Amino acid sequence: MFPDASQLPSHPAAPEPLVMLDGSRVATADQWIKQRRPELKALFQHYMYGAIPDAPKKLDFKVERVDKKFFDGKATKKEITIRFSRDADAPAIHLLEVIPNSHAKGPDARRGFPVFVGLNFCGNHTLVTNEDIALPEEWMAKSCPGCVSNRATDAGRGTQVDVWNIEKSIERGYAVATFYYGDIEPDTTNATTGLRAYLARKGGTSRPDFGAVAAWAWGLSRAADYLVTDKQIDAKRMAVVGHSRLGKAAILAGAFDERFAMVIPLQAGCGGTAPSRGTVGESVEAINTHFPHWYNAEFKKFNQQTDRLPFDQDCLIALVAPRPVLIGAAEEDTWGNPAGVFDMAVAGDPVYRLLAVKGLDADKMPGMNRIVGDRVAYFIRPGKHSMAEVDWDFFWNYADKMMP
Repeated sequence: MFPDASQLPSHPAAPEPLVMLDGSRVATADQWIKQRRPELKALFQHYMYGAIPDAPKKLDFKVERVDKKFFDGKATKKEITIRFSRDADAPAIHLLEVIPNSHAKGPDARRGFPVFVGLNFCGNHTLVTNEDIALPEEWMAKSCPGCVSNRATDAGRGTQVDVWNIEKSIERGYAVATFYYGDIEPDTTNATTGLRAYLARKGGTSRPDFGAVAAWAWGLSRAADYLVTDKQIDAKRMAVVGHSRLGKAAILAGAFDERFAMVIPLQAGCGGTAPSRGTVGESVEAINTHFPHWYNAEFKKFNQQTDRLPFDQDCLIALVAPRPVLIGAAEEDTWGNPAGVFDMAVAGDPVYRLLAVKGLDADKMPGMNRIVGDRVAYFIRPGKHSMAEVDWDFFWNYADKMMP
């Protein structure tokens, strides 16, 4: 369908989202919607992420546990198992959903609650102190607290409370839905479990040529499949959020799944919101060398020739349009290239303007702890590569504005 990487023309600067692969310029919203947007989605899948699987024809949702007096009565906690196959070796998503018991801004019986949806790094049990939360059954990263021999233990309970700040989201009037990213795909090379290994066994072929980032994004859409059925949730106010490599998955899920009303990739770096052509921080070659399972085989052909990529991450940001996207950075996170991320936000802005909505409308990075922009927004705060309450303050305030 598309030429080999070596046959693509050189673009030292990032290709513009509003210029087709053949060089013609997109002049109307209709052209963007019917021609360029589908072309970009196909290009990203072919050259970078791999072909994201279709949505399953049938999903099974099972509510395993309910606690209507969570957080001292402020919330209802649900644990839901999401299955797309009855096969015993098929991965299952174990979704933790926490919903306010009352509206922070007064009664509103006509609407469900807005919700932040995202993947977590170390298991649902690490995000709250409640001892009833089920431990993950899948492979765990060695860096996850309390893990022994890559298995979750009770020692990890509550150790990531300050990362997701779920109780404070409840107090702000937002539900939270999250699951351990290893439920859907282990973050390791040559994994024998997870979505890709299952599909390979099921199809009797080699491992499907889509990477772990695409698998995680696929999983986020399956969480959305459940959330749109929950009457306590407002399906029109779902915000997908993620940090670091899970920010890469969040921006991909938001770009491809328009049910997400808002997208928040935090410090997503190369392969997320930072430029592939960047000269600061993480590079395409570094990411493909250290994490060969994240992207497809085609992406590795660009290790030494990123100028031949027929897109850059500004095009992925543009795929979110006209929905709002909040892009966050940290001053000391030089590996994530904060300035390059801002440049990608600037370059994605013309699509928003073509669609007659406000985008970034800024050409200079803001000072510390300030958001600039509208439906494309950017902030940078002091500190290192992390997700903490300071970031959630930005998330809540932006959501108050964009998902009222």
